[in-house]
Amino acid sequence: MERAILLIYTGGTIGMKTNPETGSLAPFDFGQIGSEVPELRKFGIRIETITFDPVIDSSNISPKEWVRLAETIRDNYESYAGFVVLHGTDTMAYTASALSFMMENLAKPIIFTGSQIPIGVLRTDGRENLISAIEIAAAGEVPEVCIYFQNSLLRANRTIKYTAEHFNAFRSPNYPPLAEAGITIKYNTPYIKKADCPPLPLHVDTAIETRVAVVRIFPGLRPEIFRAMLGVEGLRGIVLETYGAGNAPTDSWFVDAVRETVERGVVVMNVTQCAAGSVDMELYDTGRALLRAGVVSGRDMTVEAALTKLMYLLGARLPKELLERCLNTPIRGEITL
Repeated sequence: MERAILLIYTGGTIGMKTNPETGSLAPFDFGQIGSEVPELRKFGIRIETITFDPVIDSSNISPKEWVRLAETIRDNYESYAGFVVLHGTDTMAYTASALSFMMENLAKPIIFTGSQIPIGVLRTDGRENLISAIEIAAAGEVPEVCIYFQNSLLRANRTIKYTAEHFNAFRSPNYPPLAEAGITIKYNTPYIKKADCPPLPLHVDTAIETRVAVVRIFPGLRPEIFRAMLGVEGLRGIVLETYGAGNAPTDSWFVDAVRETVERGVVVMNVTQCAAGSVDMELYDTGRALLRAGVVSGRDMTVEAALTKLMYLLGARLPKELLERCLNTPIRGEITL
């Protein structure tokens, strides 16, 4: 039986092509993907497409689009061997991380990709990204939500956008690539999360809590500003970006504000501002002060993964102890223990 891949175009640079009459960029017709990228015919894969209408610039992506994308995959899950999602690069790591949490019992590849240059431009990186993402999705070797970019397949919830100028736009600072594409595609099997055998039914949870915030500390942060950010009415969760291994000021105004926030029932998670490395709140006195205040360690999670995991778990309305245990536990391979 011919393997089928569903290609979902949400928007972004990869889907733009120059209109020969006006010279302006217009959305690419992915319904004609076979004629536009004839190399795909050599795979012997049936490729069907869905295009968001209207297409969305990734700067405008919101949890509403995460839900729409998750539901689209859920509704088509049994009909396809894998899925390729074309998405703008600016918020790709957020969307892909969110989907990794929303998709429980995933047993098929969901590969996000995009490009830095439109696919209709001669020097585009989009063509190779698209071809390899489809090949990886069809192979079925990686039953995870991933990002493929510039020869590397990365676990979605381990990925950050690293550069706005070069083709290797994404990096995974704390976890190895799941595959690397050269003359052949080499899979890093020990690091790939295995699907259950036999596969369990896919469950998609679309309850996402958006009353959350990311607060980055910095030298000179004023107490009244910090308290205002933590004191927003209705706030349910905060990702606190701290220094180094999870350190923050030990001034009483800072620690008291955090403690009072936790006592109000707001979940505060500590992640590092560093691109690589992990939070260890027991390493220094500054970190231990946050630990005593009730802050949850984000360990080596990216900001994108910490935020979307917090939104997902808060949406599930778990009891406090279970919520904190889930935050500290890798549920989709997002944390190194």
